[in-house]
Amino acid sequence: MSYFSLIYLGIFSLIISVLSFFNIIYSYYFNIYLNLDSYIYSLILSLILGLIFLIKKKDNYKISIYHKILTVISGYFILPIIIAIPFYFSIYNISFLDSYFESISGFTSTGFTIFENVKHLDESLIIWRSSSQWIGGLYFLFSIILLIDIFDNSLKKSLTNFLTFNTSETLKQSSKILILYTLLTFLIFIFLNIFDFRIFDAFNLCMSLISSGGFLPVNDLSTLVNTNTKEIILALLMLVSFFSIFLSYNLLFVSKKNINFFQEDIYLFLYFITLIFLFFLLFNSEYNFSVIFLSLASSISNIGVSLDQSPQSLSFIYLILVIIGGSFFSTSSGIRFLKIYALFKFAINDLMSHVRPKNIFLNTNFFLKINFQKVEIDKYFLSVLIFIISMFFLSSFLTFSGISLENSFKLSILTLMNTVNSSMYGIEYFNFEELQFFTKLNLIIFMIIGRVELLTLLIICKKFLFKN
Repeated sequence: MSYFSLIYLGIFSLIISVLSFFNIIYSYYFNIYLNLDSYIYSLILSLILGLIFLIKKKDNYKISIYHKILTVISGYFILPIIIAIPFYFSIYNISFLDSYFESISGFTSTGFTIFENVKHLDESLIIWRSSSQWIGGLYFLFSIILLIDIFDNSLKKSLTNFLTFNTSETLKQSSKILILYTLLTFLIFIFLNIFDFRIFDAFNLCMSLISSGGFLPVNDLSTLVNTNTKEIILALLMLVSFFSIFLSYNLLFVSKKNINFFQEDIYLFLYFITLIFLFFLLFNSEYNFSVIFLSLASSISNIGVSLDQSPQSLSFIYLILVIIGGSFFSTSSGIRFLKIYALFKFAINDLMSHVRPKNIFLNTNFFLKINFQKVEIDKYFLSVLIFIISMFFLSSFLTFSGISLENSFKLSILTLMNTVNSSMYGIEYFNFEELQFFTKLNLIIFMIIGRVELLTLLIICKKFLFKN
């Protein structure tokens, strides 16, 4: 590996060591010694790897976009190995594959779990599961900044006026993300405490919500969220991972910002308000609206958790919302609303140009004078196409593995969109532990494919398969 790759992975290895040290302190303070050794192992390994990576001699090679993509992808395979250590060396007799599956699920903020009963786990291991999501969300946001050059200009303009990032600008934006991510985590924790969530539950939930993760400190969300007020508050806090991570920063310094910095969040806000209006109009008389609102917020944020009262009859609608996803600069997954909007407008304009050939139709944003370039439209279409192909292959494989066609279809969407299975999708009680070896391996691979921008895989294929 190059100096750049080792530095990037070394930083996150040291962050894992900090989280390991926190778990050791927590275990000592509350006299939880069952899995103490496993956190010591992860602390030692992450410290050693982090220091080795950071002290490597600097090289003068120019970092290409292909190198950056390979670095990000390798991190999704390597770092969860360290995270898997406390699972593997715990007292619960977990195989390495299951430990790796659990850590990948946390690191990609998916939320699939091999544990049937979370109540049987000690509190330190529950915190470790939640922290794996937290660091995974941070890694995902850093990766977006690292790979900013492969994305289209209209999305870049919602972040910066630069067309590309040099080293200093990358460090500046990464530092901003780290500060915002930490502060928002703390604010979510404070709000949960204000509304009578237990401190331990609030601590785990805040790491899940900020990272768009699906791990819970309990088996049933209803045991934590037992009032309409809590349902609404939790739903609103889920929106932190739906909107851009930079929204709060841009609002504080709005006088210095161009309106382009808010373009995606404006669309997402209108999209969210429209959904609330439609759901209220159509389903309020039949269902408890606070439960519907929680399921709605959970789906558009790609978190996926829901209450038992959530109607399964709306599962298809929720899956559509999961596919659409949230902001490009957030921890949520999905194809992204702005891309789907651009494709829809391009298709309408293309049809209208045939009906009225003498007129000129522009692919512009509704509020902003920014055109969607043809090359950007092609990228968006390619992203949708890759998702459909990936969903077909994964659902076919899951069906051949003995899973019902309906569950295979739902599970393939949730896997690629990094969203946890729950009652609102009609696939709550799914035993991942009993899956076959190759089925787990495929889910691991597709969870990673879903987390990295699907376009990056094509860029890598183009590099190695085509010379020109």
